[in-house]
Amino acid sequence: MSMLRDLLIPFQSAFSKARLGRERAHWFIFTLLAVIVPFTSSMSSCDSWFGNNGLWGPLQHSGQPVHLLSRLRSNTALYARPEAPSQTTQGRPRKYGHRCDSVGDLAAPFCDQARTYTVLLYGKQREVRAYDQIFMLKNLRCPVRVVWVFRKTQWVAFFTTDLTLSVTEIIEYYGARWKIEAGFKEIKQDIGSARSQTRTADAVTNHLQFCLMATTLTWIYADRMTPDPERRHKVKGRTSFAFSDVRRLIADEALSDPYSGVLARLLPTPP
Repeated sequence: MSMLRDLLIPFQSAFSKARLGRERAHWFIFTLLAVIVPFTSSMSSCDSWFGNNGLWGPLQHSGQPVHLLSRLRSNTALYARPEAPSQTTQGRPRKYGHRCDSVGDLAAPFCDQARTYTVLLYGKQREVRAYDQIFMLKNLRCPVRVVWVFRKTQWVAFFTTDLTLSVTEIIEYYGARWKIEAGFKEIKQDIGSARSQTRTADAVTNHLQFCLMATTLTWIYADRMTPDPERRHKVKGRTSFAFSDVRRLIADEALSDPYSGVLARLLPTPP
């Protein structure tokens, strides 16, 4: 714990000193690496916004064997792997092969060559059509495995720097990343911080503490309820209530006059 606390010390001062967005981004990446690399696995999964050299460069310079798994933008140019130079070739060897095309332009011809895979996605075994091939990316300066996943009318492309991963693993890993991100968004929505636009470290801390205090009071309110509240949105196989159910009950009771639920028992009766 002492090492983790020492790593987090720069957060208290560097955030406010970095004026430019690029400076803050670089500081955030290196601080993130210093904190998470010693404690996590060697795969970093992200969306297309971070799937470039802005994240890959610091990962490479960290000295840790970290790979990248990300969604690929449709206008990204793909290059073939360079051919082995012959003994008679002069000059330095080529880093890239010929330009194949963009990700979007290659989707149509590769759709006919796609195979069907069975993947565990969102809690179910599903069949998906996908095609994979190894290309070179100039923005990462390394070979990557690109996977196109085709649906009825749309497609999506992923890439990873770990060439040992199979098509099934790439799809399942990215699906797990999306589930985690959706969970974070849902939690932020529940505690009231989804639309927060704070810009300083103190504002972030104050806002988060206020949200956590409100969340704690909500669960205390739920603990005092007898019987348990009913679930507003029925889900098959789920009988427990959700956080949003309690939040709605508090809002309804707060607007009622006089209080008739838990608040009537907790708050003193006015004279």
